Amino acid sequence: MKILFFGRGVISTQYAWAFEQAGHTVEFYVRQGRKETFGSSIELEMWDGRRGKQLIQESWNVTLHEEISPDYDLIFVSVNTEQLPEAARFLSRVAGTTPILIFNNIWQDLKLSISPLSMNQVVFGFPAAGGGIADNKLRGGFLKMIFLEKPRAGTEQLNNKIKELFEHAHFKISWIKDMESWLWNHFAMNAAMETEVLKRGSFPALLHHSDSFSNVGKHMRAIMPVLKARGAKLDAITLLVTKIPPVLLGPLFNKVVFAKGSLQRFFMEHNYSKAGFAVAEVVREAKKLGIPLPRLSGAVENIL
Repeated sequence: MKILFFGRGVISTQYAWAFEQAGHTVEFYVRQGRKETFGSSIELEMWDGRRGKQLIQESWNVTLHEEISPDYDLIFVSVNTEQLPEAARFLSRVAGTTPILIFNNIWQDLKLSISPLSMNQVVFGFPAAGGGIADNKLRGGFLKMIFLEKPRAGTEQLNNKIKELFEHAHFKISWIKDMESWLWNHFAMNAAMETEVLKRGSFPALLHHSDSFSNVGKHMRAIMPVLKARGAKLDAITLLVTKIPPVLLGPLFNKVVFAKGSLQRFFMEHNYSKAGFAVAEVVREAKKLGIPLPRLSGAVENIL
C-alpha cells in the first residue's frame, strides 16, 4: 500500500516506520514551511513491542510533502484532538475518495468530529503507543495491540483493508463495538490525567509523586457523571479506576502500570504534550449539562 501520514507527529512516525518495515510505501504531509524545518530524516530511539521488546535506534529517512495528491491507498490521521476539525475540513477538499483512518482521541460525536468528511470514507482507531519528539529525535515506542472499530454499514471493505494492513505489519487488533463510547471514556481518562499534570507541571513529573495516580482516580470519579449524562457506556478501565480505592490505585499505577523498565513508563517519561485541552473540554461539557466539576474547573482556571 501507499500510505500518506497526515503530519509527522510521534504516533504517525512510529506506525509509518512499522509499515515501511513491512514493505509499504509511506510518506508524510506537513504544513507549509515544515518540510525545510523537519529535514529529510528523524532520529529514532523507540521500543518496538510487537515481538517482545526491541529497541530501535536509527536515523530514518522520510519523504515529506506540503501538498496532497490523490494517488494514495490510505490517509492516516493522528493529530492533537483540537486539530482534528481543521484537518477534516482540509481533507474534505483534497483527499477525494481516498480512505482515511482516524487514529485519534475524540470527545465529540464521531460524525461531527470529522465533518464534512463522509462516515463511509472513514474508519476510527486508536494506538497503543506514546512518547514525544524533541530536537528532531523521537523517544517512545508502540505495543503489539491497536484498537479498531468494528465495521459499520458501508465500511466493511475499508475495515478489512485496514485490518490486513495492521496484521501484515504484525500488529494485533482489539475490535471495539461502540467506538464512540470507548473514545469518550479514553478522553475522560486523559482529562483526569491532565488535571494532575497541570498541578505537577509535566507528564513525567507524575511518576515522581506518590499520590499522583490516586488523584487521577479521584478526578475520574468526578467525571463519571458527565460520561453517564452523555449516554456513554463505561468501559473496563473507567470502572477499574473509579472502583479501586485511591489509596490502592496509586501503588497499582506506580508499581504495575508504570513499573520501572516498562514501555508505558518510557512513554510517560518522554511525553512532552501540553496539558489542558482535554480538561477544558470536559469542564465545558459539564457546565452545559449542569454538572459541577470543582476538581477540574480549578485546574483550568489556573492556566487561563
